[in-house]
Amino acid sequence: MPRTSRAAITLAEEQPRTRRHRVVGWLVVAVVAAGVVFAAYLGGRHLYQSFQSPRCQATTAGTTVTLTPEQMSNAATIVGIASKRGLPARAGTIGVTTAIQESKLRNLEYGDRDSVGLFQQRPSQGWGTVDQLLDTEYSTNRFYDALVKIDGWQTMEITKIAQKVQRSAAPEAYADHEQEGRVLADTLSGYTTAAVTCTLDPAKGAGDPAAYLTMLTRELGRTGTRSGHTVTVGAQDARRAWATGQWSVAKAEELGITAVTVGDREWRRGEGSSARSWHAAKDPIKATSVRVTFATA
Repeated sequence: MPRTSRAAITLAEEQPRTRRHRVVGWLVVAVVAAGVVFAAYLGGRHLYQSFQSPRCQATTAGTTVTLTPEQMSNAATIVGIASKRGLPARAGTIGVTTAIQESKLRNLEYGDRDSVGLFQQRPSQGWGTVDQLLDTEYSTNRFYDALVKIDGWQTMEITKIAQKVQRSAAPEAYADHEQEGRVLADTLSGYTTAAVTCTLDPAKGAGDPAAYLTMLTRELGRTGTRSGHTVTVGAQDARRAWATGQWSVAKAEELGITAVTVGDREWRRGEGSSARSWHAAKDPIKATSVRVTFATA
């Protein structure tokens, strides 16, 4: 009977084992590759959806802040009311920075203990009732009421201001958002032009020029003239015209605005890249005028 060498036996035993290891190795590679592909798919889909979904942007000095339409509308309220009250742009920066830290610029119905609203103000601390603090115009005015009582607030570090106004337990956190606050205050105050845009879905139903005029007066202290689905607003100078125009873009989702013209530049509502820029106006107006067009039924 032929004898099989020890080496041959070992080789025979190892060959199936090697094949099994190769199969397992290939399975591991396949699983990892599938995971990478799936992760890339999810990431790409998320990026696509984020890019396609309604978004607003404000850009100045090479820095862009991207927000939801709700957040941009609230930022515009905060900056607009500061202007109406005759406060310097620094006040708008402080207000927006605070609201980013407190609520991410959302009008929250909840918070720590009894905190609510944009600034997470507490009824128990004398800021107002819950209903009042959920009114963004009321809560913003209450914030500025407290701010202007602080001596030296115009030059004080934002962490110190936050501690005095908000009585924050972690005032240093506000400094993390000061750059965003500056960008939003600068653009929404009209110091940087053609800088606020929104990519939006088509308006649902007719726009609301009447609500626009009411909000324009309450938040900016300005008036306009309505003609059908168009409102025209005059301003003292080009900067204030741009402040009004970019405030109007920030309110476009909320009020069914389809186009905003400032002087010879125009923003038009849309879902694509065109809505991320201001273009030459087809029907220019005076540099100190703003024309706002609303959706029809």
